[in-house]
Amino acid sequence: MAFLAKLKQSFGTTFSFFADSWAELKKVRWPNRKELTSYSIVVLLTITAVTIYFWLLDIGISSIIELIV
Repeated sequence: MAFLAKLKQSFGTTFSFFADSWAELKKVRWPNRKELTSYSIVVLLTITAVTIYFWLLDIGISSIIELIV
C-alpha cells in the first residue's frame, strides 16, 4: 500500500511541475519578429568573431610550437 501511495505522490508532483511550468511560460514576454532577427544576428556575429579569434590564436600557438620543435 505504501508503494502505491508513493507512486501516486510522485505522479502528483510530476503533474504539478508541468502545471507550474506552463503557468511560468504564460508570464514570459516573447520577442517579436524584428527583435528575434536582431538578436539572432548579434549571436551569429559574436560566434563568428569568437571562432576567428580562437582560430588565429591556434595558428599562432602552432607556429610557435613548430619553431621550438
